[in-house]
Amino acid sequence: MHPHASPSIPAVDVVPIRRVLVSVFDKTGLDRLARGLVAAGVRVASTGGTSTALAALGIAVEDVSTITGFPEVLDGRVKTLHPRIFAGILARSDRTDDAQVLAAHGIERFDAVIVNLYPFESVVAKPGCTPAEAIELIDIGGPSLVRAAAKNHAFAAVVTSPEQYDDFLAALSRGGTTLAERRLLAARAFERTAAYDAVISRWMATHAALVAEPTPDPVAADAEDEPPLPARFSLELERRLPLRYGENPHQSAALFAPVGTHLGLAGLRQLCGKELSFNNLLDLDAATRLAGLIKDPAAVVIKHTNPCGAASAGTVAVALETALAADPTSAFGSIVAVNRTFDRACAEVLLTPGLFVEVIAAPAFAAEAVELLTTRPSWKASVRLVEVPGGDPWEATAGLELRSVAGAVLAQRPDDACDDPATWRVVTKAAPPAALTQPLDFAFTIVRRLTSNAIAVCRGTSLAGAGIGQTSRVDAVRIALEKAGDRARGGVLASDAFFPFPDSIDLIVRAGIAAVVQPGGSKRDAEVIAAADAAGLPMVFTSRRHFRH
Repeated sequence: MHPHASPSIPAVDVVPIRRVLVSVFDKTGLDRLARGLVAAGVRVASTGGTSTALAALGIAVEDVSTITGFPEVLDGRVKTLHPRIFAGILARSDRTDDAQVLAAHGIERFDAVIVNLYPFESVVAKPGCTPAEAIELIDIGGPSLVRAAAKNHAFAAVVTSPEQYDDFLAALSRGGTTLAERRLLAARAFERTAAYDAVISRWMATHAALVAEPTPDPVAADAEDEPPLPARFSLELERRLPLRYGENPHQSAALFAPVGTHLGLAGLRQLCGKELSFNNLLDLDAATRLAGLIKDPAAVVIKHTNPCGAASAGTVAVALETALAADPTSAFGSIVAVNRTFDRACAEVLLTPGLFVEVIAAPAFAAEAVELLTTRPSWKASVRLVEVPGGDPWEATAGLELRSVAGAVLAQRPDDACDDPATWRVVTKAAPPAALTQPLDFAFTIVRRLTSNAIAVCRGTSLAGAGIGQTSRVDAVRIALEKAGDRARGGVLASDAFFPFPDSIDLIVRAGIAAVVQPGGSKRDAEVIAAADAAGLPMVFTSRRHFRH
């Protein structure tokens, strides 16, 4: 036996609820809880506003100040932090020495603690919240009570949300909480305090200007004047959408999102159709992010996270029709996204016989469009209509795009800022005609959302052919031109990174491309430019690369 051990009292599974401590900021359901406690003859101790609210409901309440023999002080900052409270929560019922300590000091046990915390998260999210206001909403006693009861869950129950009241009252009516119930409540309690501390930690890091570590790379430090990456940030994710399986049927999967965020795919609203799959969501991400980069009314058609069609036009319907026509074979079973309201005219485009799409995404859907798509086509029961809200989806992740790798997470600023053609530089003797300015801008927008190495061939503001995910840039050029066919003649070509050799220029010239846009930056830029000049091919450098792996 341990030298400090004490004779034990046999443990019991069910702990009757005779005395509870209640201190809640959120008074939701407090009347229901109070009625249940009174009906069961439970004695209630409480503090401040909760005590007043319970008294107004006709509940006899022991005031914490009476228990501790010490008043609330420092504007309520100190109320429950006292041995008469915490010993009553932390005492172990199977230890005779604990029972002797309680008896010696006249301390009574608490069989349950019902506490929810000051709403720090919602307060700091409000515009104009001052540091002083935020600091006053950092709960001290509440998390301490929760952690104490959760630690001692073998003998005390801890309730941290009004959503748990009904189950708690049901246990009360059965004679008490079981060990399994208390263990689950404790796990939820520690989840809550961990999330609470994480929110405070993120806010405090910003408040203290502890947001970054110096970068050792002067080039990276100077890149685009972006703010430095956080030295550390915490993230709590909750399961939002269970999925049938992952990329393949043997992989389990779900969509998780940061707690409290409802922007981007975290806030999607499915109007109809079958449940979304893991691959649908990957394609939806690609579709909505590309559509969001295009300023004019636009539609994109995605297959396996890459656009097989994309177009902008005077109306979304015209853009959609053009995008679908770019590669009809690949468009079958695709994901479609538009950057404006999906209206009746758009729906009529999709009523073309023989056409089938898996998901249609838009910021909003007109009622007429929903009615047509859910009643007219043969695939009406299958198609999913998904509204994806606007706003900054990276807000909840400290402005970072996260990507998992084995055992770690990669983080980067998202490549979602639009390029400015006014900063581009013509590097050849021949300059592109003014009529090609918009097509070049469109092509460079599209290529940045293709998998690297990537080439986009566009005719006007429509994707004509794409070379995707090639290990050789010249192969990407060849595939894009083959996909475009005759539509390449008079069109433009965009590359997501520089041409390492001039070998692609010959292919581009033979296909009849009218102008090229690329980042530049190769050691052989001079050779590439010379090859373009020899063919009279206008070329523009953007000085910004857009790899997407």
